Amino acid sequence: MSKFKRGVSLVIAVIMAAAVLMSGCAQERDEKKGEGTKGTETTSGGLKPYELLWYSVGTPQNDTDLVFEEVSKYTKEKINASVKMVQFDWGEYNERMQVIIAAGEKFDICFTSSWANYYSPNVARGAFFPLNDLLDKYGKGIQQVIPQAFWDGIRVKGEIYAVPCNKELGEQAVWRFNKEYVDKYNLDISEVRSLESLEPLLKTVKENETFYPISADAQFKPYVHLDYLLGDSFPFAVKMDGKDYKIVNKWEQPEMIRTLEVMHRYFKAGYVRPDVATVKSGDDTDTGLWFVGKAHTQPLADILWSRSLGYDVVSVPIHDPIVTNGSTSGSMQAISITSEEPERAMMFLDLVNTDKYLRNLIDSGIEGVHYEMVNGRQKDLQAGLDRYDMPTFAFGNIMITNLYEADPPDKWDAFQAFNAACVKAPTLGFIVDRDPVETELTAIRNVEDEFDEPLYSGSVDPHEYIPKAVQKMKEAGFDKARDELQRQLDTWREENKK
Repeated sequence: MSKFKRGVSLVIAVIMAAAVLMSGCAQERDEKKGEGTKGTETTSGGLKPYELLWYSVGTPQNDTDLVFEEVSKYTKEKINASVKMVQFDWGEYNERMQVIIAAGEKFDICFTSSWANYYSPNVARGAFFPLNDLLDKYGKGIQQVIPQAFWDGIRVKGEIYAVPCNKELGEQAVWRFNKEYVDKYNLDISEVRSLESLEPLLKTVKENETFYPISADAQFKPYVHLDYLLGDSFPFAVKMDGKDYKIVNKWEQPEMIRTLEVMHRYFKAGYVRPDVATVKSGDDTDTGLWFVGKAHTQPLADILWSRSLGYDVVSVPIHDPIVTNGSTSGSMQAISITSEEPERAMMFLDLVNTDKYLRNLIDSGIEGVHYEMVNGRQKDLQAGLDRYDMPTFAFGNIMITNLYEADPPDKWDAFQAFNAACVKAPTLGFIVDRDPVETELTAIRNVEDEFDEPLYSGSVDPHEYIPKAVQKMKEAGFDKARDELQRQLDTWREENKK
């Protein structure tokens, strides 16, 4: 190298060093890069440049592109890959991904779950890349940090097709309350558990406020204690007590009928907005004009919800936590069968699940811009609807994310304790093979979509509409589908000595 070139290089190096010093916290961020990494060793050497396209669920953020410029700088160093994230909002994610997948469009990674961009149907149609070999070669860190129970709930004929998020293992529904009105009317929520026990509280709020007490934003679907084989968007279920593996139609069960009777009574009493069956969402949580909704919780969720909403919420459990196929597959990342670099996609997912710097960059944004660390705790620098606010549960191992000011020091211990206390659902590990009855399942789902919202919202009389739903499902092939699922379940029980 000539003296001139060496001199230019030296000047550039000095300028770059000065820029780092002027950035204030850049040096501290660099020191944190790679912290917590337990994953497969990665290096950009020998890898051609590649851009990973990642589809995710959640409200699109103003600064997503800005944040992913920083993400790409880091991942280029690690695996010579940049990352482009595209988010689709909650209400449109499933439909948008169906179109993308059906069209065979090229992308690399997408969020999938038991409730959005449905995992099992996508596996059945060959949309996701099989991951067993990729995990062994490029996902060793992932396998170290994600508990075995998650993998047990998502295997399809022995193969894994997505990487589950290491978070709360079981599912637990809660009543979530706007604390302002709990305090305002001195309401005792400690004994609230059943849907019926809400009634005196709803009555008090309704008589003294001008808004509808039950939030439309909560996608309110009352809890019914059944083990759903294909999620609660299908009618197939078994009893949760594990004594009887007989598949039944959820709509015909006594506990479902009682629940819908209560919801219909609440609807007629004006506790729910009149258009609740058709409205996809409102502005209840933005305005704070709501009293109660149903949500699925995790340890210390009240802190997380309060921070996200900007006002205090409190919750009480409806039931004990249960590990189901739905909860183990409640938040996952799949690699598309159309990906040109599935190996690189797995390298990236390994980093997301093991590298603390990268995980927090995606989740919380850029330190010094979106947040700062004060005494080892994250403090957001932005407030309101414009702040960078990603859905933490949706990206990967949450147990390497930053603690916030209000979080107790033993937060992750609380998660471990919660997971240890979960009870397994009877059909945990049983994955339905949809192929033999796919036509019937599609038709049954269409009937479900027709009746689901009117019945769950209380908008219609269950004694009038349940028989109509059951009859239409029979015409759509319910009996044939149930018999096939029962055959599969019986075989699974025999093989697993259930």
